Parts: sequence; C-alpha cells; structure tokens
Amino acid sequence: MGPVARTPEEWTAEIQKLGGRAFQGKNVFRWIMAKNVMSAAEMSDLPQALRTKLAEAGLEPVLTVTHERVSTDRTRKLLVTTKDGATVETVLIPGVTGKRRVEAEILDADAGAADMDEDDEDKPAARPDDKVEMMRVTQCISTQVGCAMGCVFCASGVAGLKRHLGADEIVAQVLLGRARLAPDERLSNVVFMGMGEPLNNYDATARALRLLTHKEGIGLSNRRVTVSTSGLVPEIKRLGEDFQGNIGLAVSLHAADDETRTRLMPINKKYPIAVLMRALREYPLPPRRRITIEYTLVRGKNDQVSEAKKLLGVLAGLPVKINLIPMNPIEHSTLGPPDDTSVLAFQRVLTDAGYSCFVRRRRGDDVAAACGQLALLGAKPKVRVNRDA
Repeated sequence: MGPVARTPEEWTAEIQKLGGRAFQGKNVFRWIMAKNVMSAAEMSDLPQALRTKLAEAGLEPVLTVTHERVSTDRTRKLLVTTKDGATVETVLIPGVTGKRRVEAEILDADAGAADMDEDDEDKPAARPDDKVEMMRVTQCISTQVGCAMGCVFCASGVAGLKRHLGADEIVAQVLLGRARLAPDERLSNVVFMGMGEPLNNYDATARALRLLTHKEGIGLSNRRVTVSTSGLVPEIKRLGEDFQGNIGLAVSLHAADDETRTRLMPINKKYPIAVLMRALREYPLPPRRRITIEYTLVRGKNDQVSEAKKLLGVLAGLPVKINLIPMNPIEHSTLGPPDDTSVLAFQRVLTDAGYSCFVRRRRGDDVAAACGQLALLGAKPKVRVNRDA
C-alpha cells in the first residue's frame, strides 16, 4: 500500500515498525494530507533518525504533473503520470460567484457537486478582515487508466480499460491539484467524474473517499464529495451501505428507454433502467439530499421533447436533481450536441414538472477538459465511438 493511501492508524503501525512513537504516525498523516508535504526531511516535528528511515522506506510523490493546460475560463487540466508511466487527467474547475452566478441564463450544475442550499451550510463565515472573496474550486478526479464502459459520447473509454488506479493515486490527484490553487482559491468539492468508472474500482474508490473526508487530513465534508457511476447496481448498493448515503451520488442515465440507453451505454444490457431505478429508490439518502441524474444530450439521439417527457415517468417519485450536458466534441466521434433551442426546450419540460434541472456550461472545452473529453494520451481507439448510436 502506498504511503498516500494509509490512514492515521496505519501510519501509526508503520511508524512503530520504524522505531517511532504512536502519535508520530498521526503527525506523518497530517504532514501528507493536510500540509501537502511528501518529503520526510521537511517533517520538522519528527526526530531526524525517523525522518531518515521514512525517506529510506520510500516516502516520495506518487504522481507527477507532466503537462498543464489552462483554459480561457481558468479551468486547468493536469496530465499526471504514475510511477509505472501510465497517464491520467484531472481537472480544476473554478466556480462562478456573485453577480455572474445570479445572472447566468444557463445554470452551472457545479460539476455535479452538492446542492446550492447544502453548499451554503458548509460555507465558512466571512471574517471582518477578509478582503478577497475566495473562489471555490471543484476538482474532477480519475479512478482508472482508461475505462471499460464504452459509452459512445465519452473519450475516456475509447481505448478501453488499461488498469485501476490505487487509492494513493486517486488521492494524490487532489494533493497535486490543491497545491496549484491560487491564493484566492479554495478546494470546495471533489467529484469522481474523470477517467474511469469509480464503482468498477470500488475498493480503491472507497478508501480514497475515507481519506479525503478524514477530519485530520484534507477534511472535505461528505456532502462535498460526489461519486458518478454509469449504473453498476451492486456497487451502488454497497456505496450506500458503506457510507450511509452521505456521499453524493451522480448517475449517468442519458436515456429514458432501454433501447436508446443500450446504444449509448452498453452497461444498460446488464443493468437496464428498471433495475437501476430500483437501486436508486433503495439508496439511503439523508434529509434534503438528492441524487444527481446526468443526461448527456446527443443531437438526434436522445434530445427530443418526447424523450424529456418519457424521462419524467422514469424519475417519478425519486428525490433527484438533473444535470443536462450538451455533448462535448470528442476525437473519433461524429456525434455532437443539439442546438441551444433544443436544449432549453428539453430543460423546460423538466422544470415545468417541478424538477431542479441545470444545463452544465462548457468549462475548459478549449483545452479538452470538459465533461466526456478526458482521454488516455496516445491511446488507439478500441471501440467504435463514431458508430451510429
């Protein structure tokens, strides 16, 4: 197990093996997770002999940033490389605050993060000496090298699944991202919506969730962490049981009937809509929490008003909010988004029925950092994403 994946208790055991004292294990955990320090030499409250042993044991960064691309909207896409040379992408998405947020015609779904009313509960009270409003940043992280799901509108699965990421590699993305925040930015949300299917790598995802929300480390609130899934029913149940429904759940639905959804998302053959909806109805939700339904609008495939009306029947009675995502262009695909008129007509059907329904703005699409655009660098296509879905 990599050092970034260890809990305070596991660090305590490790430090005792090296001749240190129990409390020093928790100190190491805080150095890594709370202070972003991976160099044993910089852990100043540890004895020199222990720092030397830690360095000899291989305490070193798990990932390195190979390349960073910055969008005109300040979205940053980081290409990170693992120790074995694999590459994945993670994205830092700045929020929209103040007047710009209020006046936005097409509302941002905040990258699938918590509801706005829930965000407000966690927002730190302003101090009298605060002169700069802190910009909240959402980080989108990856859980696999590639993806096995084969969704036709997503670049991550073009080359198929290469391997799972370890919990240390998942958490290390957040450590790298946090280190790149500007003085007026703070990491407010983490969404498991990057490359890969998080629930297909369940054990590493669950450990990463526990580490990211540990109060002595990064200390994210459960409500500020969201896991997105294409609909792996057994793992949805497991996630609900393991975290009592406190971790945000986002489900990629993308169609209101099995025939269309299977063409867009092959996983629907295994877990059709009725089975998936039953799992969502059984998912334990705390009061005032909702499941996020993600619906990528693909021109001519699932974007008609009639599809929106069918969606009302599928979601009836479920506590959900809906993110509509006009498909972002990806290499190797001829599919694309509908026009704005069609998007707004689709949204209107859902909002008129009383649902909170947002259209996700394109963030970082000029650097291929938008939803569905994260891809395995240099990989050759394994699935025919340009087929007539």
